Amino acid sequence: MQHSGWADERFGAVADVFDQNFAEFDELGAAVFAGGRKVVDLWGGVADERTGRAWQEETVVPVFSCAKGVVSVCVHLLAQEGRLDLDAPVARYWPEFAGAGKETITPRMVLGHRAGLPVLDRTPTFEEITEWTPVIRAIEEQEPLWAPGETYEYHAHVFGFLLGEIIRRVTGLTPGAYFRRAVADDLGLRTWIGLPEHELGSLARLVEAPGRPPMPGPESILTRMVTMNGAFAFPGVDVPHGWNDPALLGAEIPGAGAVSSARGLATLYAAAATGVDGSTRLLTRDTVTDAVREQSAGTSWLGFDMGVRWGSGFLLDSPAFRPTLGPRSFANDGAGGQFAFGDDEFGVGFAYTANKMIGHGDDRANRLVAAVRKCLGEG
Repeated sequence: MQHSGWADERFGAVADVFDQNFAEFDELGAAVFAGGRKVVDLWGGVADERTGRAWQEETVVPVFSCAKGVVSVCVHLLAQEGRLDLDAPVARYWPEFAGAGKETITPRMVLGHRAGLPVLDRTPTFEEITEWTPVIRAIEEQEPLWAPGETYEYHAHVFGFLLGEIIRRVTGLTPGAYFRRAVADDLGLRTWIGLPEHELGSLARLVEAPGRPPMPGPESILTRMVTMNGAFAFPGVDVPHGWNDPALLGAEIPGAGAVSSARGLATLYAAAATGVDGSTRLLTRDTVTDAVREQSAGTSWLGFDMGVRWGSGFLLDSPAFRPTLGPRSFANDGAGGQFAFGDDEFGVGFAYTANKMIGHGDDRANRLVAAVRKCLGEG
């Protein structure tokens, strides 16, 4: 495969693995970026298989739960500024939240997926979800499914809406708007929670890899978590309210609805960890130390142990699940293989984005991270 872009001579092995992914995984279109100081910026393949449109430098793609990293950076930035206490009750900022047994829940419990709110009893329609307020009312009415803080389970969509409402209460801006104003516009990031209509022409189209296992039935808690009780189709590449639907991607779905280029995500993490182009880092070393303190690991509420480790809003280095560079790495991944992280020890922001959704056993990003680690002399 003839890729486009550039890799520092020291990081040529990353370019080699990028090309190998196209050969060994039948990759469709993808990009990888690694910086602080930019050392890798590669892209290649097809952004839309229906037309043959090539993946370009500015191509963006749905990155699913990498949105959680965007939201978490915003939350930690507010905490760093003294505007938000991660260990105070959410109700300090959002009084209506305290009902139905939620008065002790803190932002940190939400960041660590320990709030007991992985799924909602109410079933807002797609239109109600895009209006925001009906979801907030459903969260206010929801009783926790376990004693908050007692255990953990992935809060697929509630994570984004709950933390997003805290951001709105503190700043007066929805999370997508706050992110653009506080972070993305100054850095020129091609990363959005709520894709502008004028960017639709740069959007890569998702496809499902053959043999991808189906989701469990609609009554499964796992399916309800991922689809917001059926309001979204997943992966739903060719249906309304699926993840190629401009109506979904243009809405603020802060737990899983981000759209980004690889460069946008990697630059966000580099800015958080090290600063970029001589700028002051977004998150101080103390803030990152707080973020990478383990909150959740081991067997989840649903009985799964996939080797996942969570800090406050970020995946931690998890060799059995998502290897990164070490104990200072903070990350998030997304359905279909998307992955991004920062590390202030090594001065790296990394992101991989692709439009072919492989599912369980997808090793594409892990191979690229291993190549970065080896090039840094850590492999």
